[in-house]
Amino acid sequence: MARRLMLALPVLLFLLLVGQCHGGKIGVCYGRNADDLPAPDKVAQLIQQQSIKYVRIYDTNIDVIKAFANTGVELMVGVPNSDLLAFAQYQSNVDTWLKNSILPYYPDTMITYITVGAEVTESPTNVSALVVPAMRNVHTALKKAGLHKKITISSTHSLGILSRSFPPSAGAFNSSYAYFLKPMLQFLVENQAPFMVDLYPYYAYQNSRSNVSLNYALFSPESQDVIDPNTGLVYTNMFDAQVDSIFFALMALNFKTLKIMITESGWPNKGAVKETGATPDNAQTYNTNLIRHVVNDSGTPAKPGEEIDVYIFSLFNENRKPGIESERNWGLFFPDKSSIYSLDWTGRGNVDVMTGANITSANGTWCIASTNASETDLQNALNWACGPGNVDCSAIQPSQPCYQPDTLASHASYAFNSYYQQNGANVVACDFGGAGIRTTKDPSKSPILFYCYSVMIIMMLCMVS
Repeated sequence: MARRLMLALPVLLFLLLVGQCHGGKIGVCYGRNADDLPAPDKVAQLIQQQSIKYVRIYDTNIDVIKAFANTGVELMVGVPNSDLLAFAQYQSNVDTWLKNSILPYYPDTMITYITVGAEVTESPTNVSALVVPAMRNVHTALKKAGLHKKITISSTHSLGILSRSFPPSAGAFNSSYAYFLKPMLQFLVENQAPFMVDLYPYYAYQNSRSNVSLNYALFSPESQDVIDPNTGLVYTNMFDAQVDSIFFALMALNFKTLKIMITESGWPNKGAVKETGATPDNAQTYNTNLIRHVVNDSGTPAKPGEEIDVYIFSLFNENRKPGIESERNWGLFFPDKSSIYSLDWTGRGNVDVMTGANITSANGTWCIASTNASETDLQNALNWACGPGNVDCSAIQPSQPCYQPDTLASHASYAFNSYYQQNGANVVACDFGGAGIRTTKDPSKSPILFYCYSVMIIMMLCMVS
């Protein structure tokens, strides 16, 4: 009877959890700096055919906004840097803009975000001081229209807003931007808006090949892990390292609760002679792995399992963009709407749904508590894993599925293995000052842990549904 109950519980839990499945969102950037692109209505059809639900545009072009009416696609629109002065100076300018560019088309067109300024610290003219006043005026205009809780306001940034990004734990904002950055971060907190940043591992690889391998930039399993010497966190890809450098920079300013959203990331499909990494194959590999990383809620070493929304750059090649060859070749599609390379937007292609912190192992090894470790050492290591190690230890709390057996060794083994698997099953990640030991025996085979691991399987299935 007890065995039948144990077998039935995961099924019941699945029925309870199936309606709560969620995951990070994947969108696409629709840039239009080209003279050969299809009409906006044709683009909207293409996006629907690809089952893309989230699109970013860089202005409030009326034809584009109208094209997405009644499509079910959520739109992120932008206030260009060239409009910041007018938006910051007079509330009436913003009120008129909202009346003419947003209200006539909302909610038929599902506008969910407004970005006020784009990578202002990279702008040739110094418009940084205008960002927060402009954001406040946009918020006031939305509030007058009763939309301030339906449309979220933020501003996008490049990684250049940091003065230091390596190791990730040393991430720090450039102090020269403090005059506008701190008020902006406070605005984001007050309005529950994300910190938006554009991240490009391609440039990290292209500009520093001696330090950044192509495998590391592309999420390849063959890449050599990078260990943050300050935290011991193990990084298997450049994207996670860049995201965490932003997180640690925010934490240093006491804004650690801010959600991070990646408003641009991608890989060029073509480049100049010296840009050997810019190929369709590499672009396909990067974007495929990025999508998989996001929809599986892999999180980052500093924030494992946390949802992160990402917009792929870009929908089309843009032939009017200045700069080197790769600048014009980030597209997923040619202007005739044919694919440059195939891309699985679901993130499910060839994904092992059983992979997880405490379900299976990437390399056939697990990390458990050493029988030679003292209770003091185990407790200290457990406290570190569930604290600075950022392991989600909620499952081993009283009344939770992995609380039993209620022993220090069992709880420590759960936390150790979570940390170990989340950090690439690296030898260093199972040290815990000698309290951890690697094993090739799957701990989930223990009957007493069947219930716990069944729940974890359900949770992982939920992540990819």
